[in-house]
Amino acid sequence: MSETPSADRVSFVTIDEGRDGQRLDNFLITHLKGVPRSRIYRIIRSGEVRVNKKRAKQTTRLANGDIVRIPPIRTAESEAPPKVSDALAERLSRTLIYEDEHLFIFNKPAGLAVHGGSGVSLGLIEALRVLYPEERELELVHRLDRDTSGCIMVARRRSFLRRLQRLMQQGGVEKRYWLLCQGFKGKERRIEAPLLKLMQGNERVVRVSREGKPSVTDFRLLERLGGVSLVEATLGTGRTHQIRVHSQFGGFALLGDDKYGNDQGDRLLGELGVRRLCLHAHSLTFRHPLSERRVRVEAPLDEDFESILAALRRRSRS
Repeated sequence: MSETPSADRVSFVTIDEGRDGQRLDNFLITHLKGVPRSRIYRIIRSGEVRVNKKRAKQTTRLANGDIVRIPPIRTAESEAPPKVSDALAERLSRTLIYEDEHLFIFNKPAGLAVHGGSGVSLGLIEALRVLYPEERELELVHRLDRDTSGCIMVARRRSFLRRLQRLMQQGGVEKRYWLLCQGFKGKERRIEAPLLKLMQGNERVVRVSREGKPSVTDFRLLERLGGVSLVEATLGTGRTHQIRVHSQFGGFALLGDDKYGNDQGDRLLGELGVRRLCLHAHSLTFRHPLSERRVRVEAPLDEDFESILAALRRRSRS
């Protein structure tokens, strides 16, 4: 790529092979270090950013040789990387559960956003870029909600990122989640309900709607714990908040879900003395795009989730 962003003049960046296939918004977030995400999305919507002299959407996929026009924009005064506390660095060092020359898989802690923005100064990907300075091309392969723990993939090469994302789009990555809920009936449920993203004020919410995108989740009972069930969810599609909204729609809302849960679940967690969204990305299974070997990775439950499970088991036996 050529040309760096400037606060007083338009710049033009030619996309190289390493950025081929990347979304426009993700390219700008990386290229315009220090510029708030809200500002980046604003200049895309306004048409100030152009791709090959044409307006583009944030979801536009860039191609090798494309020329991106970037308006005059002030970046952070300092290019110094964000500070990562010793506690967070130590915590993340213990969450690496898979590594090869192309890919990291971490067991993301609950409460840690996958990226900064929307009031979050530091997310997982920003912290990893500080902790692995020799890794120049770290990119999130997919996302997890801030309060969801478990398996998250981080590509070490952009070329591998594109391969893995294509595999996901083709249904070649199996994602299984564990959740705690109330009201789950039977042993297996399939929820097929289209999901629509909406904005309520500054908050993003997802609702079941005929106008939404097709969405499928398969649920399977793992364990009965009195009035609570430990359930495994397998994603047929990967929509925002899919498991949480499908669970609510099916009448078995997740425990600890501030957005889609209920008062009954809140009271139960209050009695147990542990508060968290009871959703964990438990496993990933896929055929490696380069080596073609089968990869299966499981993320252990964290201490809070384990303590909730232990308390529920004690109550169910008493």
